[in-house]
Amino acid sequence: MNGASREALAAARESLDALTDNTSADATTLADELAAVTTLLDREVSLRRVLTDPAQSGEAKAELAQRLLSGQVGGATVDLVSGMVRSRWSRSRDLVDATEELANTADLTAAQKAGALDGVEDELFRFGRIVSSSPELRSALTDKAATATAKGELLRSLLGGKANAATERLVVRLVTQPRGRSLEAGLESLSKLAAARRNRMVAVVTSAVPLSDQQKQRLGAVLAKLYGREMHLNLDVDPSVLGGITVQVGDEVINGSIAERLGEATRRLAG
Repeated sequence: MNGASREALAAARESLDALTDNTSADATTLADELAAVTTLLDREVSLRRVLTDPAQSGEAKAELAQRLLSGQVGGATVDLVSGMVRSRWSRSRDLVDATEELANTADLTAAQKAGALDGVEDELFRFGRIVSSSPELRSALTDKAATATAKGELLRSLLGGKANAATERLVVRLVTQPRGRSLEAGLESLSKLAAARRNRMVAVVTSAVPLSDQQKQRLGAVLAKLYGREMHLNLDVDPSVLGGITVQVGDEVINGSIAERLGEATRRLAG
């Protein structure tokens, strides 16, 4: 997002935070209702265009949203969406993306309040690794011929009772309502959103053997100092790195593995 949409999203995030800080507002209910609004806006192209039409006054668009949603979702969700359509959006699609982000953030907020946010972050990462190592599972979850119901049932059989409820909800929503994204991109987006709840970045760390607690703490401290923000470490073990570690933060890769150094030495000799 850029320009007006970025500002509108920032305002919507603040409104959601204010709602979820209020103990009377249930974050999980907000997540469900915002997800339902996302589905509506994603399906009804003409509606979202009207709700983001710069030629219409903010109040007129808010009144339309209130008429459509009242009685369908709770008052808190109606107020939140009404506030969003009062804002100016650069593209109508940005409103849908923002509503979806708020739904996911509400689920993550519920996990944070329950003290389970770290676990959800780890489970999202682990699930991504499971999918990447199982072509059959990935195919089943991305099969366009399969119904959303069938995919949801498959995920619940895999995650039910084994993962945090917020993790299950987030993954089911992503798989059953992909909105044109790849499964990998969606999981990465969720991981970043979870990290943002603590104002921290995500580092994917791959090592030949599991790191000790002391090594994890030391690495986290070094990366936090390097990037100026707290780091959440997603840890993966891959014997092919031979030794050392590789660290990926966003698009930047810090490679300290023996395999990489051997490969570099071989390239130099060949040159």
